[in-house]
Amino acid sequence: MRVGLFGGSFNPAHSGHALVAKTALTRLRLDQVIWLVSPQNPLKRADETADLAVRLAQTKALVGGHIHGRTMPISDFESRIGARYTIDTLRALKARFPGVKFVWIMGADSLAALHRWRGWLEIMALVPVAVIARPGALIKSRLAPAARRFGHARLSPKASHRLADHLAPAWTYLNVPLDPASSSAIRSERRAVKRDSDGQ
Repeated sequence: MRVGLFGGSFNPAHSGHALVAKTALTRLRLDQVIWLVSPQNPLKRADETADLAVRLAQTKALVGGHIHGRTMPISDFESRIGARYTIDTLRALKARFPGVKFVWIMGADSLAALHRWRGWLEIMALVPVAVIARPGALIKSRLAPAARRFGHARLSPKASHRLADHLAPAWTYLNVPLDPASSSAIRSERRAVKRDSDGQ
């Protein structure tokens, strides 16, 4: 099994997230992509994060469970095992499913901040990583500490279909038509609408 792991707050999930997951599924030739909806991102404010149950339901509504005949499960695995950090999630999954070829999937905005994640060097050493282009992060991500540190382990986009078969560290950067949707913009718009309705 070649399984992509797409983790995040998904607060809320949107079309940009779906594009990242679909791109990874098809171009990396994965059997499935599992969306790991985190209970709380340590780098984000808890008071701006919707309840986990709400985010799980919204993500399921967006994804629909499959694409091109392959599954896209939505999982609360991190909540169930009490994981707060990606490194803990990866350790647990690698230990439970030693025969699965996991690939961590992230948007380019996450690569730009990867050096701030707990155990980021070990993350790169545990599983291959696929980075999908996102608006506003094209230059930052390519100049990020993680991109520079692991420049020697980068696969060309043409070789990305073999990423899951590579031993870590290995990563690739995939360009796609950019989707401008963002969770922060959606939340801001919702707050503005609420203010307007409260003021009426």
